[in-house]
Amino acid sequence: MTLPDLLWSSPAQAGELCAWCKQPSKRQCGGCGTVTYCSGEHQKEHWNQHRDECNAYRVLSNDRVGRYGVATRTLEPGEQVLTELPFVIGPKPDSYVMCLGCYARVDGSTLCSRCRWPVCGPKCEAAPCHAKAECPVFETAKVRFQSMENYMDACPQLNCIAPLRLLLAKDSNPERWESEVKFMETHNEKRRQTPIWENNQINVVEYLRSPCKLAARFDEELIHMACGILEVNSFEVRCPNGSAVQGFYPRTAIMSHNCVPNTSHCIATTDGIVCFRLILRTTVKIEKGSEIYITYTHTLNPTPLRRDHLKQGKFFDCICSRCSDPTELGTNMSSLKCNKCDPGLIMSSDPLDPLAQWKCTHCEFCTPGSAVKRVFSVVQRDLDELDYMDTGVEAVEKREALCRKYRSVLHPKHAFLATLQYSLSQLYGHAQGYSLEDLPDILLQRKLELCKDVLSVADIIEPGLSRLRGLILYELHAPAVLLARNQWRYKEIDDKKLRIRLEEAEKYLKEAVHILKFEHPSSPEGRIAAIGEKSLQQLRESIESLPKSQGSLSAETILV
Repeated sequence: MTLPDLLWSSPAQAGELCAWCKQPSKRQCGGCGTVTYCSGEHQKEHWNQHRDECNAYRVLSNDRVGRYGVATRTLEPGEQVLTELPFVIGPKPDSYVMCLGCYARVDGSTLCSRCRWPVCGPKCEAAPCHAKAECPVFETAKVRFQSMENYMDACPQLNCIAPLRLLLAKDSNPERWESEVKFMETHNEKRRQTPIWENNQINVVEYLRSPCKLAARFDEELIHMACGILEVNSFEVRCPNGSAVQGFYPRTAIMSHNCVPNTSHCIATTDGIVCFRLILRTTVKIEKGSEIYITYTHTLNPTPLRRDHLKQGKFFDCICSRCSDPTELGTNMSSLKCNKCDPGLIMSSDPLDPLAQWKCTHCEFCTPGSAVKRVFSVVQRDLDELDYMDTGVEAVEKREALCRKYRSVLHPKHAFLATLQYSLSQLYGHAQGYSLEDLPDILLQRKLELCKDVLSVADIIEPGLSRLRGLILYELHAPAVLLARNQWRYKEIDDKKLRIRLEEAEKYLKEAVHILKFEHPSSPEGRIAAIGEKSLQQLRESIESLPKSQGSLSAETILV
């Protein structure tokens, strides 16, 4: 293991002392985050002592999953597992047209003066990710970006960017390629039988070798390998401007997938520089020797959709404990209500077999998996249409209508309903026409119930210090405070009950802030954590003032 870079590590907390000289520290160790140093020199001095305990995980392998990571010591919730810079960042396949410097969405009207590919302007044209990668290749080969009729459409021209950057990084960073990248899984034999392979052959392999004149540098097999590495191992990365790109983090990608992850990652910037450094932290306690899990899929999806997404996108069949359990660990996130009897639930007789029969738990009714897949497709199509709506009155009303439409078909905790409930919990209090102060008690109660319903699911599928739980808890505290205030004003609860209710809301907010403070300060979640800290202080002051000044609680007590 090499010495972690202190420059990109997190600042030390007040009162922490340098592990070498015991003087006040400036930054944490960039590898483990468990010790701090006053300078890079003292980190180097301490490295021989710290080296063996620095790495939070070690890499093992088996025939089923290949390489995977296990904890080298007991890891507490929130502990840093690793931090790394991406080997490559770039547009996702078939993304919209974006700037190749900052990845903001663009209309193609501004092009790089050297290569004539999309950028925002001179600053992005000079960005190293573009200027030192594809730009000289395109400029030398005289390949130009072809204008499009509709810049809202997917742009296959950009499909070559990330694979090209990976291939160029292989040459510019051979040490990291040899130690971290070349052994990554590609699933080339499986991918060869899919439309993705043919797409890559045309838009990446042939384009790079012929128009871009790179045939002498990169053969077809190597280019397909680059495509496979990215498709199987990359993560979606959110940019500060809101765009989504793909990032390849070799050390993080070693960790096995699980539909109940025990880690969460955030992408960091330092001093305003978008460096896309990834920090992987535990969300729950991980015992020494236990496997470390990440997730490549959306946890608020039912088992058939998660497994299909992983099969199509990552080329493996998930057999985790959640996917293997017809009840999804007791959540029933895939279960349907039986229309032949009242108490029965319809669930798969074998969740790992897409063709298995789905049977009622109470009566003799059964139906083929293909029929359930059709039901899920109909519901998913309705949910997908919501993405094109503004976040106003129509967005709220349509989601509520879908909840009513499908509550007789889906289990109350079904993944589709949980998705709708989570979305509604965010819209109530923030959407146009539904500001928090304007919500009547009946809608405050609705928001409260929505948050609690989704939280009961999140506690199982993303337990501990997960981003999902942090956001739900933050939204939960606001209606809890306002309902308590309103009921106290109208003499529905007394002072004692008011204090109890406010302290309960404080507990929600305190946990939310604790979780979201692990996010980078520049991220939306990091900004919520900062607001939450101020709200927490105001709420505590209001609680402490209750015996002295009745009626002092006001809408300004919380900031959301």
